[in-house]
Amino acid sequence: MKQPGFFDVEERLARLSGLGDQLEAFSRTVDFEVFRPDFELALVYSDGSKGGRPPFDLVLMFKILVIQTLNNLSDARTEYLINDRLSFMRFLGLGLSDRVLDAKTVWLFRERLTQAGAIERLFERFDATLRNAGYLPMSGQILDATLVAAPKQRNTNAEKADLRAGRIPEDWQDKPSKLSHKDRHTRWTLKFTKAKRQDDGTMPSSDLAIPFFGYKSHVSIDRKFRFIRKWKTTDAAAGDGARLREGLLDKTNTASSVWADTAYRSKANEDFMEKDGFVSKVHRKKPHLKPMPRHIQKSNAGKSVIRSRVEHVFANQKSQTGLFIRTVGITRATMRIGLANIVYNMRRFLFLERISAAT
Repeated sequence: MKQPGFFDVEERLARLSGLGDQLEAFSRTVDFEVFRPDFELALVYSDGSKGGRPPFDLVLMFKILVIQTLNNLSDARTEYLINDRLSFMRFLGLGLSDRVLDAKTVWLFRERLTQAGAIERLFERFDATLRNAGYLPMSGQILDATLVAAPKQRNTNAEKADLRAGRIPEDWQDKPSKLSHKDRHTRWTLKFTKAKRQDDGTMPSSDLAIPFFGYKSHVSIDRKFRFIRKWKTTDAAAGDGARLREGLLDKTNTASSVWADTAYRSKANEDFMEKDGFVSKVHRKKPHLKPMPRHIQKSNAGKSVIRSRVEHVFANQKSQTGLFIRTVGITRATMRIGLANIVYNMRRFLFLERISAAT
């Protein structure tokens, strides 16, 4: 087999472009340099006066996190695939002879961003980019939450009781290695899902309650362009409704309507929205032990047509990028979900720009 030459590589990259390289589209459409000031503010590296190997470019390392998020990759798998794939190397601006970050360096970079709390600033930076491109929050907003799975832990009932009370189990306190691998912020909850029709055609009398372990991603999207504008991460057992009053509403939206399901219907939320000038389009609940009035059924059905758009966001994150929490602790889970939200907005931006260019 002959050794690959420069023109062989160029020809292969041209074929990848013809097949529709998503990363190449990212490079053309997203200006990753806008993030550099935030990296330089959050991360302080040596100026090199004491010698040693110079650090990798900060924007290049962030683009590696984008690759990870797009493909749901571990650090080790990321290192391997950057060495293996021409499309990854082109996206990062690396040649075949260039040095590639190892898995430990990727982990350290993400960890430093996590501990610096930089993910909120990075999200806001790209949101500003969207606004500058003309994608202002318009036509109201839609709120919802989805469960994000994390590796299950085998804790005793006593340990679970301590964790729920905010205490570190006594048996863990003198075992730092064990403590570092125990996620004290994840929680169990019940995920209710509609029961499926049985083989004989009948429907079960009750829906299914499935135990679920992990975190919860809360988002608010704008109705017009369906970008995520506000977001929050909690444990899986946290209620949805109270998050509405914890900064999940976007006051910059050009319209005041707010759509959400019945989990967000409460007097506290209705009063909060009315006070801040929002118009509630939240689903109404069925009266206790009474049939749902016909006019409320019709009203809820009309709201569902709009509210259901937020489900596409979660479906995209889970089916396309395999959203899953591999890390330990809510701080790292927030970083993971924040990156997923940024990457979703980037993919949505590419889609809308492609439509705009075609018209």
